[in-house]
Order: sequence, then C-alpha cells, then structure tokens
Amino acid sequence: MAKVNKTEALGYHEKGRPGKIEVIPTKPHNTQHDLSLAYTPGVAQPCLEIHKSADNAYKYTAKGNLVAVVSNGTAVLGLGDIGPLAGKPVMEGKGLLFKIFADVDVFDIEVNEKVPKKLIEVVKAIAPTFGGINLEDIKAPECFEIEETLKKELDIPVFHDDQHGTAIISAAGLINALELNGKKIGNLRVVVNGAGAAAVSCIRLYISMGVKPENVVMLDSKGVLNNKRTDLNKIKQQFITQRNISTLEEAFVDADVFLGLSVGNVVSKKMVQSMAKDPIVFAMANPNPEISYEDAVAARKDIIMATGRSDYPNQINNVLGFPFIFRGALDVRATTINEEMKIAAAEALASLARKYVPDMVAKAYKQQNIVFGKEYIIPKPLDPRLITTVSVAVAKAAIKTGVAQKQIKNWKEYKSELSDRLGFDNRLVMSIRQKARQAPKRVVFAEANNLKILKAAQFVLHEKIANPILLGNERKIRALISEYNLELEEAPIIDIQNNVSEEKKERFANLLYDKRKRKGMTMDDAMEFIVKPDYFGAMMVETGEADAFLSGFTRRYADTIKPALQIIGIKEKFNHIAGMYIMLSKRGTLFLADTTVNMNPTAQVLADTTILTAAEVKRFNIEPKIALLSYSNFGAHKEQGSPLRVQEAIKILHDKYPDMKVDGEMQANYALKGKLRKKRFPFNKLGDSEVNTLIFPNLSSGNISYKLLQSIGVAESIGPILMGMKKPVHILQRDSSVREIINMIAIAVVDAQSVSNGD
Repeated sequence: MAKVNKTEALGYHEKGRPGKIEVIPTKPHNTQHDLSLAYTPGVAQPCLEIHKSADNAYKYTAKGNLVAVVSNGTAVLGLGDIGPLAGKPVMEGKGLLFKIFADVDVFDIEVNEKVPKKLIEVVKAIAPTFGGINLEDIKAPECFEIEETLKKELDIPVFHDDQHGTAIISAAGLINALELNGKKIGNLRVVVNGAGAAAVSCIRLYISMGVKPENVVMLDSKGVLNNKRTDLNKIKQQFITQRNISTLEEAFVDADVFLGLSVGNVVSKKMVQSMAKDPIVFAMANPNPEISYEDAVAARKDIIMATGRSDYPNQINNVLGFPFIFRGALDVRATTINEEMKIAAAEALASLARKYVPDMVAKAYKQQNIVFGKEYIIPKPLDPRLITTVSVAVAKAAIKTGVAQKQIKNWKEYKSELSDRLGFDNRLVMSIRQKARQAPKRVVFAEANNLKILKAAQFVLHEKIANPILLGNERKIRALISEYNLELEEAPIIDIQNNVSEEKKERFANLLYDKRKRKGMTMDDAMEFIVKPDYFGAMMVETGEADAFLSGFTRRYADTIKPALQIIGIKEKFNHIAGMYIMLSKRGTLFLADTTVNMNPTAQVLADTTILTAAEVKRFNIEPKIALLSYSNFGAHKEQGSPLRVQEAIKILHDKYPDMKVDGEMQANYALKGKLRKKRFPFNKLGDSEVNTLIFPNLSSGNISYKLLQSIGVAESIGPILMGMKKPVHILQRDSSVREIINMIAIAVVDAQSVSNGD
C-alpha cells in the first residue's frame, strides 16, 4: 500500500478550501428573478405541491439523489472510538466517493450520541431530507440494533456499509473463486476470524447464498464461538459451532475458506497448509492482513488469495459496492436494500470480473493486461462499467422483489443515463460502437506488432465490432499474443515477408504501378513499396480483401497518408481530403475540422471541408450546426487572410446549400454562446442555437485547439477522422491509447458500412 506521510495527508485536507466537499447550486442564480424563483416568493409553489403529496419531494427537491452518511464516531476505521467530530474527515471522504463513482450527493451527519435508541431517533427525525441513509463507523453490536430498527421504521434504504459492503464484495470474490476451483458452495467449510459487524454480515450473506450454517466456525478475540463459552451476546450465539474445537489452528484443518476480519499476522503458513485442496483465503484486516500475501502464496501454490490492500491482487474494497448499490436503489426509489439486492450486486460484480477488462482500467493500475484468474477475481474500483453493471442489477432486484416504488421500462436508456453520470458524454461512443456491431467489417491493421494494437483488436473481435486482420511479423505477433494471454485465434496474420506469395506481391505491385506510372513511379519502385505495410494494407482495401485500413500509430501522419492517397485516392466530388476530431466534453459533443490536413485552405477548400464534415456528422445521427471560425466577426476585417477566405467560403455555402445551418466568420466565443451571438448579431443564420461543429480557418488554429482541449482534460477526443477518401482509411494519432484505437476502429467500420450501402 502506498505510504502517505502525516504532512502530506494534513496538507491534502487543509490546503485551499478545507475539507473535501462543497455544495454547488444546480439552478441559475445570477439575477434577481433567479433568486425569486429559488427562494421567496417562487419557492412557495413546490412547497404547496409537496404538501399535497409527499411524493412530489422527489420531483421538486434533491431528496431522490441525496444520501445521509451518518456516524457517531465509535468505530472509525482502525482508530476506534475517537468521537463524531474526529470521524468527520472519513465521512466527507465517503461523500466524495459517492459523488465521483455514482453521482450520488451526500450530506455527512456526525451525531454526538452513543445510546442506540437515541441515535435511532435522531436519524428518524432527519430522514425526510434524504433518499437513503448510509450508516458508517458505528461499533458492534449496537450497529445491528440501529440498522435493523431503522430499516423497519423508515421507508427509505438504510445500509450499514461496514457490514454489508465487505459482505457483498467478498461474496463476489467467493463466487469467482468457486468458479475457478470447481467447489460447490453448499459443501464449503468456512472459518471466520472476527465476530464484528463485517464478519457477521459476511457469513449471513454467504448462508443466504448457500453456505450451510453447520459448516461455519467463527472466532472472536477469545477463541471459537462454541458451547463452552458463557460470554456470548445474542448476535454471537447465532454462530456457535457444535464441533469440539477451541482454537484458530484447529479450525483451519481441512477448511475450504478462511475469512479474516480481525487483526494482522494471526495466521501462520502451517495453518494455511492444513487447509483442504484449492483453499480460498480472504485476509481482510487492514493495514496488515491476518497473513501476508507473500506468506500465503508461498505456503500453498493452489491458493486463491484476497486482501483489503490495493498493492496486492484481489482487493476487497467497499467502494466497489456502496456507490452503485445506492445508485440503483435511489433510481427505483426502493424502500429498503434487501438480501436479494445484495446478492444481485455480488453476482453482478462477479460477472464483470469474468469479462474482458478495458485497457484504460489496466493502465490505471499500471498493468499491461488484466484477465480473469486467481489474481483477478474482483473488479477494479476504477472500472467505468461498475455503474452500469451493479446499479442495473440492484435496480432490477428491487423491482423483482417488490420494494421499488418506481419502475424502469427501458433498461437500455437507463444504462445510457448511468454512463452519462460519469462525466464525459459517452452516448456517441456507445452509438458508434453499436452501429458497428450491426455489420462488422474487415479492418486491416498495418502495425500489428504493437501490444496496444493487438489489445484493441482483441476487444473489437470479442465485442463483434470488427473482424481484424493483423499485418506484421508473425513471430513477434504470436509472441505478444502468448505473453499477454490475448485471445486472437480468429484473427488472420499476414506476414508480408514470410507468408505472402511472390505472385500476390507482384500482382499488388502491378496495380500500384498502373496507378502511378505516369506520376514518376517505376515498376522497381512499386515492388519496393508494396512490401511496406502501409502500401500493402491500403492495397488490400482497394482490391476488396479488406474493408478498412488503420495505421499511423508509430509514424508521422504525412508519411502514413501518402500510400493511401496513391492507392485509394480522393472522392471524385472533392479535390482534397480533410481531418476531423470528435471532442466529448461536459458541454456536449463538438466536431472540429480541419485539424490535421489542410495548412492554408482556400475559400473553396473551406467550403468543401464544411460539406464533408456536415455529411460525417449526419452519419452519427446528429444535425450539424456549423460555425466557420476566425479572429473577426461577420466582415469586421476586410484584409487578405483567414477572415476574407472564410467570408468567401460562407458565401459559397449560403448560395449552394441554403438549407445548411452554417454561418461565419465568427470568433469562438460567439460560436459557442448562442444567446450572446443572437444578441450581438441577430441576423446570423444559426440564431441562438448551440453550435456543435467548428471549422477552423487553417491547420495551425485547428491543430492547436484540439490538442489544447485534449491535453488539459477539458474533453476526450476521438480521431483523427479522415474525410474525403474513396474507401475507409484512418490514420491514428501517434501513441494513441487502446480506447482511442478502439473508437477509431468503430469509426472505420461505420465508414465501411456506408461504402457498402453506396452512401
């Protein structure tokens, strides 16, 4: 686990605005009229509607997305009873996690009250404010009484995360561990070291999933919970074993599963060695597990091991659960979080871990590749699919068990809404990939010797987005596939030097020579060029052996595009090509052109670029609303240069395409602020509409703009999309991420679909 020193930790919480959270208004508040709507007199109207029906609180207030994180500070992390105020940094941190992982708003409530009945009354009194209650860091056994009573007496979800979070995440790990070792849950012999809130909740959930109570041995700090003990409270009495054992060492013999929710370094190698074949050890004490990861795997080669630490495989981390469980519960207005919802969450997590792991997740954890197996049985907290996997499962379980007050009819739409909550607008990416899946095409990769290219190829193959053709050195490609456990058996590998016939090379060279013989190319030149991946791959598309071509990951844009231009060529309707980037931002989707090709375009080239871009935007089922940019507005500058060229381009467009929603020249602020544009220039053809497409007057401005947006994290980019070619060719940005490559493959497939349809 990464070491954090005291100065760093205190500085993090102190610098700037103290603490970790703030309240941000969600409605306009800049004018007197806004304030009159927000407060008096306008606020009276929603008050009266809520008075008529309490359900209207979900319509007119933040209640439906607001959770109270409540603590009395009696069991704060590993610090013990340090009081409610000292526990506030933890509760703020919990609020931060709720927000960043699932867009759930939180008020942290620290209550100076240890008597359970009084704490219950406090929570009941504040409950009308919230859509759910997350109990946190309340010691056992009082936490059981508090949660059970509140669940009975409130009509909103109440969830003690210290209990159920660990139970759900570890249950997911257990499901997958059993998937790997083939054991049946009903036959498991389970040892639980610890008898606090988390331990009790874990074993209760396991029993509801099929573990037999008689096969469970639980221990507290004084030993095994057995018939000899006279000091057990009502909770512990439920887990008394009938076996004649008293120690942890005895309990370990022939056990299938060990759950550690106690203290560090209490389990020895010898104990682990005494377990049954293919043992499962979840040592979850923090910061030091009951047995270290190194000792456990040294003791047994057949072990499946998990801890609570992030620096070892299989971290059992509550953040995998509570944000998404509450998200699903809130979205269907569940009255409780029941056992079925917890099991659904565990099964969803287990299922997600068995699926292909996106490269962006592996990259976040500084790993080359993550695949399901003994060292990966639980998803990673930064996996963006958690919200659409766990929240959906919880919501469905709530509806199925009758505790939901709101139904979800369109689950596809709900998933899209959940994705939108993550920040960047992913709807376009999802729609492009979905469109590609409808008719996957053959995409040839000119640089298949690269791991990122291969990982992207694996993803699109498994997701049925495209059928990859791998171009490169076969020995190197197969070595990478083997080293990183990639599944690309179905993808053909073409090694130009070693497994392409001389006859085919000569045929391709002749085709190239015929195209270029009056442009300075000799037959010898053609033979030399055709064995280069960029030429060979482009020729495969030209001859119909592939549907689209992708290159440029390791080479300069200009060098990569030249072979494609020579072999495939430009659409007859246009005399040039252009480049476009799609920028996904919180503002929405923006299309930027020309960002990669034309250095100082003429007025006609600007007009043609606009036409190409408009057609491309329409293919994504988006109506293009286009602004041609410059440093001046609507004829303010008459001198030669970009303003004049843009003015001429606009005249061409308005004359030939009167229905196109386009205008300019204009500065970027007027392009992006519709109301300001209409106020200052009421004659503009765009009115006050939101522009989604920007055409730059030259390559410098376009290239600088997209790279600036990309680099400072304002927007995620897809591109460059090459427009104007006769057949689908796309040149990757150098050193693209796997996610960026995947997006470009999907674009290439959609391009190829258009060619097939004669568009």
